[in-house]
Amino acid sequence: MTASVLDAFREHGHVVLPDVLDPEAVAHARSELVDAASKSEDQGYPTRMDALDPGGKNIRIYNLIEYSPVFTELVSHPKVLPYVDELLAGDLMISNFTANIAQPGSGSMNAHCDQSTVMPPPWTELFAMNAIWCLDDTDEENGATRYLPGSHRFTSFGEVPDDPKKDMVPFEAKAGSVILMDGRIWHTSGENRSANRERALLFAFYTRSFVRLQNNWWQTLSKETRRNLSPQMQGWLGLASPNIAYGTYLAS
Repeated sequence: MTASVLDAFREHGHVVLPDVLDPEAVAHARSELVDAASKSEDQGYPTRMDALDPGGKNIRIYNLIEYSPVFTELVSHPKVLPYVDELLAGDLMISNFTANIAQPGSGSMNAHCDQSTVMPPPWTELFAMNAIWCLDDTDEENGATRYLPGSHRFTSFGEVPDDPKKDMVPFEAKAGSVILMDGRIWHTSGENRSANRERALLFAFYTRSFVRLQNNWWQTLSKETRRNLSPQMQGWLGLASPNIAYGTYLAS
């Protein structure tokens, strides 16, 4: 963990961690994601949501931890989680872990900031953030997430422009990178205008411990999956007492 990454995040509301995964690990995670989408459909959880994504070309997968151990590894990755832990004052919880595969022709969803979905304004402090895992090269053409620069400083809905999408720019990163994003940044999914390039992203959403989790992990994870989680992971998911110090766990 380096101070320059933390400083850049605090100044800009985001930072890119390059080359967190090598190509082989990216390919494995992407294969497991495709398999997770199929399992989700088989279990009766649709992956297409027309009300959320115009055009019906976005594949959304929820509850990733249920589908493969690789997602448990990513959400607690040692090259990423120390930054999250530091930025959330050593008080992190895993609120949700989802994915979005934008296929060619996918549209852009409504602009939003994630911290507003878990707590009311004023948003004067960082209480929520994302780690966005890029499983494909991600750019303007294939639907990179778009964000409004400086919007992590907005403290209320009244400060948001009437058309926040107008001045948004894309997060561009190579496959294997992780984008750390302040939960107060206003953003949206990009339009995939490419002819044949998908854009697969994983969204690990973390909050401070006093913020209610988006996902009720007791309800959504099977007993078998819960039994196979480490005590620390159970704590981060709210499945056990989170009294195991993060640093102590890493050192053990």
